[in-house]
Amino acid sequence: MNASEVVTSPSRNTKTAATDANHFILTFENNRHASELFGQFDQNLKLLEQRLAIQASARGNSVSITGELMATNQARRALDFLYAKIQSGGSVEASDVEGAIRMAVAADDQLSLPTLERKSKLTMAQISTRKKTIVARTPTQDAYMRALERSELVFGVGPAGTGKTYLAVAQAAQLLERGAVDRIILSRPAVEAGERLGFLPGDLKEKVDPYLRPLYDALYDMMPGDKVERAITAGVIEIAPLAFMRGRTLANAAVILDEAQNTTSMQMKMFLTRLGENARMIITGDPSQVDLPRGVTSGLVEALRILQGVEGVSFVRFKDVDVVRHPLVGRIVKAYDAQYTQQTESEQAG
Repeated sequence: MNASEVVTSPSRNTKTAATDANHFILTFENNRHASELFGQFDQNLKLLEQRLAIQASARGNSVSITGELMATNQARRALDFLYAKIQSGGSVEASDVEGAIRMAVAADDQLSLPTLERKSKLTMAQISTRKKTIVARTPTQDAYMRALERSELVFGVGPAGTGKTYLAVAQAAQLLERGAVDRIILSRPAVEAGERLGFLPGDLKEKVDPYLRPLYDALYDMMPGDKVERAITAGVIEIAPLAFMRGRTLANAAVILDEAQNTTSMQMKMFLTRLGENARMIITGDPSQVDLPRGVTSGLVEALRILQGVEGVSFVRFKDVDVVRHPLVGRIVKAYDAQYTQQTESEQAG
């Protein structure tokens, strides 16, 4: 590949000047946007340097990038995407830079994602509500968000911190705002508390609130607080423990079952068969974090096996590399996964 191909401008609002195959200069037309792109004290460029092993030096509204051919192209695609985000009114945080880098690297790893154009620009899946727009930060998140858009039943499984529950609630809020569904139903098994709901103080809402707090938090991120409260009061948003789903048909609704690894086989079958007309069902969980009594099969683990190949069902599996919380969380998950795998292999051998 010659230098002219490497430095072809990826954006109408970005000018690129070539010096050699592994060194080019990007010039952004809007000085204020360029300053926001580079970050305070050029912190976003420093992050690019650390992750891609390149050199990035800013001067005014231009940035000079030097390094290996593949890495410099990845940096260019990431910067172009982030600049476009700023132009459209968005902001750029360190997590956004991390996400753009992951997606740019994924393009060169030839991942089978229709959202990536190799050697060109990044187009990441998005979920938009009136309050917030969420952009995929990892290739798996991108695949998950697109599965949520096209499939009636989606399983999102993997470790904590990968965004599987947060994105599920965001998709539900988006569908409600579009008028694609009439209500949102949020559910979670309460088995991890080791207590029966009937023995907990308060009314039903007060009993189940502690179990469903992560779902509430995500809802308040997606929708104004007063609208969430009104929707809950009107029954447009329904919070219900899994045990209360029996006998119901859930139609015209976005239905989310969180922490599904703690369902039994019978509970999972019961929940799956609640799916009604014009409904979307999203099931999230981490098969490595089952809190059921020893010897009880996880309904999630069983469903992942039984439903493979069933038309209309999508499976998206997150890994430790998809953790989008603090980088240390990803390393913690990886360490625990290694221990879990070793223990499983030892039990099978014994």
